[in-house]
Amino acid sequence: MSVEEAVSDLSSIKSGFMADLVLGGKITKRVILPDLVLERIRKDSENGDIIGLDELIKLKGAADQVGIEIKLMAGKRRSDDPDEVALELSYEGGYALATSNESLAKAAHAIGIQVLKGKTKLTSPPAFLKYFTKDTMSIHLKDGTRARAKIGKPGSWQLVEISKEEIPKAEIDRIVQDILERAEGGEGFLEVKREGSNIVMLNDSRIIITFPPFSDKLELTITRKIADLEIEDYNLQDVLINRLKERAEGILIAGAPGMGKTTFAQALAKFYLRQSKIVKTIESPRDLHLPAIATQYSKTRSSSEELHDVLLLSRPDYTFFDEMRDTDDFKIFTDLRLAGVGMVGVIHATAPIDSIQRFLGRVELGVIPSVIDTVIFIDKGRVEKVYELETTVKIPHGLTESDLTRPVVQVKNFETGEVEYEIYVFGERTFVVPMRQRERARAPAAFSPISKIIGKFVEMDDVEIITKDRDITIMIPPESMGLVIKRCRKKLQRLEDKLRVRIVLKPKV
Repeated sequence: MSVEEAVSDLSSIKSGFMADLVLGGKITKRVILPDLVLERIRKDSENGDIIGLDELIKLKGAADQVGIEIKLMAGKRRSDDPDEVALELSYEGGYALATSNESLAKAAHAIGIQVLKGKTKLTSPPAFLKYFTKDTMSIHLKDGTRARAKIGKPGSWQLVEISKEEIPKAEIDRIVQDILERAEGGEGFLEVKREGSNIVMLNDSRIIITFPPFSDKLELTITRKIADLEIEDYNLQDVLINRLKERAEGILIAGAPGMGKTTFAQALAKFYLRQSKIVKTIESPRDLHLPAIATQYSKTRSSSEELHDVLLLSRPDYTFFDEMRDTDDFKIFTDLRLAGVGMVGVIHATAPIDSIQRFLGRVELGVIPSVIDTVIFIDKGRVEKVYELETTVKIPHGLTESDLTRPVVQVKNFETGEVEYEIYVFGERTFVVPMRQRERARAPAAFSPISKIIGKFVEMDDVEIITKDRDITIMIPPESMGLVIKRCRKKLQRLEDKLRVRIVLKPKV
């Protein structure tokens, strides 16, 4: 079937379908190009998406070859949506509509427009797959440099060069064009589109594209899932499995970048699905690979209010929040947890306690155990430590007077039952106090008001603070003893009276 004139929407140009129609003699007189389609192609090319511009040039070459006209036309009713303008021009002018957009084709057909429906997906594998092996975690391509790849598994990988020559910009452009075309065609999602960067999810690959002026040169980073584990693969103790089944409803999965947090979260989500739980996710981008029965929401395509309302009203058994970063993320996690929704948050932290500290200042201390009851720390792809949180009323460790009794959050090692940290409010400050001696010695500056007094005159990393009953012993490097005694003694005496303890200065041996 051929037509004299046809309106081209954005998808028919970017997929190459319109150029194929012209070369195949399916359009014999004129291609009508909506002005907003041209404007979108121009803006996309300025932001690094050159698919439309390249395909428009091919369309112009095809039209010249067969001797037909490309006519730029504006819609009567101005709209910011190029698809809407293409639909309007087709309907008002009685033209056929060429499109590779399934929903637009159905809408046009429903109102009586003749539709030329084109391809939506590519059949060949993505161009970037040639750089991957079964052990490749990620590839890193940058204009003017050799291709590099991380080979191995979380916590145990090597960065190696995988090309002998520098990758030319034209090669990276071709790969980027292939990726964006596949996302447009429905093989994935364009999760984030900014002036200097794009984030694309394509099957099991997460793709970050950056281009000048945001980055100095065009760069492409692609990460792929190399492990698809079940919760049984982690060899967890039965008591922990039972806790995840029966008691844990405010879970943090913590760890450093690249240590396997998301892989564990994916295994845990599948575990809950097997327990006949309703599971939903909040992701940015959506890179948890879960059965279709789990609904995955995009944080970048919604507002915090929308996510909050949808999840509060639908009441899933568990919501997985992948990559919690800003205050709004912590607020959603807290509000939904307090509303009775089971929450699992994935959070960057170099130590298990750091993930809890991220909530301090954002959530009242007394509420934290109701929001977080279990912390699972992942290191090198395995569960390294598990904490449980409880609230008790007691005299905080290191203080002795009964009138200092207050609510204290205890952070316990789940395996041993040992209290490793106490968190409490004293005055206007919140203190996180490590209970084990070596941890107090390693990081006193973070946990003692004493650091505010003597930290101006001595490096706190060189100081040890030891507490025993009413005594606080401060071990100071000998060369700093005179200065600290001279400048700090009166302030320390006032602190003694306030805390009702005895503070002793001693030279560090």
